[in-house]
Amino acid sequence: MPIPLIYNVRSVRQRWTSAIVAVLGIAGAVGVFVAMLSMARGFQATLVSSGSPGNAIVLRAGASAEMVSILTGNDVQAIENAPGVERGEGGPRVTAEVVVIAAFPLKKTGTDANVQIRGVSPRVLEVRDRVKIVRGRMFQSGLNELVAGRNVSGTYTGLDLGQTVKFGGGTWSVVGVFDAGGSAFDSELWCDARVLDQVYKRPANIFQSVTVHLTSESAFGPFKDALSADPRLTVDTERERSYYEKNSQALATMIRVLGTLVALVMGIGAVFGALNTMYSAISERTREIATMRALGFGGGSVVLSFVFESLFIAGLGGLLGCAAVIPLNGWTTGTINFQTFSHLAFAFRVTPDLLAVGIAFALLMGLIGGLPPAVRAVRRPVAAALREL
Repeated sequence: MPIPLIYNVRSVRQRWTSAIVAVLGIAGAVGVFVAMLSMARGFQATLVSSGSPGNAIVLRAGASAEMVSILTGNDVQAIENAPGVERGEGGPRVTAEVVVIAAFPLKKTGTDANVQIRGVSPRVLEVRDRVKIVRGRMFQSGLNELVAGRNVSGTYTGLDLGQTVKFGGGTWSVVGVFDAGGSAFDSELWCDARVLDQVYKRPANIFQSVTVHLTSESAFGPFKDALSADPRLTVDTERERSYYEKNSQALATMIRVLGTLVALVMGIGAVFGALNTMYSAISERTREIATMRALGFGGGSVVLSFVFESLFIAGLGGLLGCAAVIPLNGWTTGTINFQTFSHLAFAFRVTPDLLAVGIAFALLMGLIGGLPPAVRAVRRPVAAALREL
């Protein structure tokens, strides 16, 4: 016959001081665990959202990122004429791009942080149609003008709308602010690719990537095959979303691993706290356990009862830890993107599945911390325990 669960709830209320210690320890471990997972989720989501399912990106063969790729103007022309490229009134929807890194002071600390500056073609907004100018205007081709991602204009000194800034040996005017929907582009500055090459004294008609808007998602296969078969080209072609997803893997994995290690260390401490709580509870309730056994409750019922009590305490800790992390959802922070060595702003993403993982982690700690004391509770002979009353 099972022991009523209300007995364990009342026992926790009677011994609330020791239970609180275990609850707080578990809550801390769960909070750190879920916070680190939500950080990795947010970083990855920010990069992945930069890619559009209808776009393809072309790099030099063997290049793992734009920073180490080189494409010529002839390459760009061959790519523009490939099958599957969508064409508008002004021509193919293609943007040939270059990227450089420049340091600008942060508003909060005054220290420098790297910003990725992307030289794009005048048709970039047709290729990345989710990007919208929300203040000011788009830059004019041939001029030293910039448009700033919404995270850039609010994070760095001198990059607000209407200001001028010097980098790369040139003076630039910030003429617009764009919203890229929370993607990595929100942490970039955009300008005319040919002007950027001139300012940095690079050879003309040299680019690092070409992004193409396809006629449909299914057009990617024929487009890639055509480029692979073209003897003039030595390039790698990927879906834009896949490219950014691959680039997010390294740092996201590192964040998850570090978060898990920290959570495990804290979890070990929380398990010892739960063990101490349950052992103390059992030592104080020797007569209760003996009485229940004498009344006919089996050893299995006693073990399940005390395991439930430990899980109840752990569940409270898990709920408290998750509740403490929920306010982080949407909170923006930043880190270095090791693929580009530039500062990337992203938001924590506390999702229901991460909260479920946190609760499961808490219950696992409760099970580990509650099972040994529960087994010990039924090993003591009933007669010996009753003689001590």
